[in-house]
Amino acid sequence: MVAIKKFIRINERISSSQVRVIGHDGSQLGIMSTQRALDMANQQELDLVEVAPKAVPPVCRIIEFSKFKYDIEKKEREAKKHQKQGRLKEIRLKPNIDEHDFATKVKHAAVFLKKKDKVKVNLFFRGRQMEHLDLGRKVVDKFIEHTQNEGQVERAPSLEGRIMSFVIAPK
Repeated sequence: MVAIKKFIRINERISSSQVRVIGHDGSQLGIMSTQRALDMANQQELDLVEVAPKAVPPVCRIIEFSKFKYDIEKKEREAKKHQKQGRLKEIRLKPNIDEHDFATKVKHAAVFLKKKDKVKVNLFFRGRQMEHLDLGRKVVDKFIEHTQNEGQVERAPSLEGRIMSFVIAPK
């Protein structure tokens, strides 16, 4: 179930003394006391629902609460369908990577970028490889050069401990 606004006040939970009331059919009924609005809602066998609590005075509608709640959830589900989740894919490299392995990693990165996913490339240094950061930098530059048609560098290569990483975003 989709989470709706957590604190929707209905009926007796409305704390304000005066409220602006909107009728069941959408017509403006005006500003009145909360008790009078509750009585009107009870006569129609409906609920008094606070729809704009920050307005002065708060706006309340005379509607069926379960239907109101269902409509809000439906709108949220519909909005969620059209959202694109910004996914971040990760590719791991080492400074002494072979040509064929490198080509495969570039190909994977190109597929991810075509699917509009960002790619984070991590180049790991182990042991004495830390003495040859220039070799790792050459691999990173070569990777950027091979993927420049599909994407552009969003975050420049930076060394954090034993890992050189950068992010490529789709064009």
